Amino acid sequence: MLYKQVVRPILFRLRHGDAEGAHECTLALLALASRSRAALRVIALAYGYQHPALARSLFGLRFPNPVGLAAGMDKDGVALAVWAALGFGFIEVGTVTWQAQPGNPRPRLFRLPQREALINRMGFNNGGAVALAARLAASPPLSVPLGVSIGKSRATSLEGAVEDYRASFRVLFDHAGYVAINVSSPNTPGLRTLQDRAQLGELLAALGRENIALAARRGTAPRPILVKIAPDLSEPALLELLEVCAEQRVAGIIATNTTLARDGLEGVPTSLASEPGGLSGRPLAARALAVVALLARETGGRLPIIGVGGIAGPDDACRMLDAGATLVQLYTGLVYEGPGLPGRINRSLARRVKET
Repeated sequence: MLYKQVVRPILFRLRHGDAEGAHECTLALLALASRSRAALRVIALAYGYQHPALARSLFGLRFPNPVGLAAGMDKDGVALAVWAALGFGFIEVGTVTWQAQPGNPRPRLFRLPQREALINRMGFNNGGAVALAARLAASPPLSVPLGVSIGKSRATSLEGAVEDYRASFRVLFDHAGYVAINVSSPNTPGLRTLQDRAQLGELLAALGRENIALAARRGTAPRPILVKIAPDLSEPALLELLEVCAEQRVAGIIATNTTLARDGLEGVPTSLASEPGGLSGRPLAARALAVVALLARETGGRLPIIGVGGIAGPDDACRMLDAGATLVQLYTGLVYEGPGLPGRINRSLARRVKET
C-alpha cells in the first residue's frame, strides 16, 4: 500500500513524468543499496521471502524460488545484490549486445497506467558485453542463478548476426548461469527474422559449438542456452520454432517478449496507445499465457519454459505455472506493484504447496 499510495506517485511525477528518467533514478539508488550490507539486510528483512518448498532444480541450477527478474530492468547488472535481497529466485540481466550502443532516440518508454502497461522502444541501449563481463567479474557471488540475455548489435547486419552473438557469448560465458538468446525484440530492425527456421537453426548451431568448445577449454559444463520468443508468432511459426529448438537441443524457452499488438488498451489515449514499440504488462497476459500453454502441450512438459508477460500478482503467476511454465519472470508488474511483488507471489505459492 505504501508503494502504491506514496512511492509510485512520486516516481511517476519524477522528471516531469519521464518514465525512463524515473527508472534511471531508481536504478541508481538500487545500485547504491547493492553496495551496502546494512541496506541489503534491511531490504531482505522487509521484502525477502523464501520457503524450502519453492526451490527447484533446472538446467543444472538450483533456484530458491520460481520468481525471477526479467531482462530489461537491469540491463548492465548494476544492482544485482538488491534483486536477490528482494526475494527473486533468479536474475536475468541484459539484453546486452557485442557493441555498446545508445539505443533509440528518447522518449522511448511510455507508461499506460490505465491498463498497468508499458510501451518501450529502447533498442537494446547498453554498455556492451565486454563492460558487462567486467562488472560481473568484479561483483560478489550471488545467492541466486544469474541469466544473461544477449542480442544483436544494431550496427551489425543480419548476415553478421551469428558472429555478433558468438562474440557476446564468448566473453560472458564464465559469468552466466544460463544464456538467453533474444531474437524477439521488436525494437531492433530485422531482429525477429532470426526466429525463422533457417536463421535460428544456424545461430543456435553456432552458439552450441561455441558453448561446447568453451566448456572444454574451461573444464566446466556448457551453459544452458534458452531462446526468448515473440508473442506475435502464429501457431505454425511457434511449432516450427519448437522443432528448431529441439534439433539444436536448447535448454528452454522464455515466453514471451513484448508485443506489437495493441489489444486490451481500452481507456488509453490513442496518442499514447499508438506509440511505436513493444507493449508489456496486463494487456499481454492472455497472449503470453496462451503461448506458454501451447508450448507446454506440444512438448509434453519436457522443455522447461520461463513464463513472462502480464504477471502482476500471485494469481497471474499461478495461472502461468498451471499453464506449464516452470519459472516466471517480472518486469512491468514490478513497476506498478512495487518491490513487495516477488514476496507476495512466493508467499502465495508456498501456501498453495502447503494446501496440496
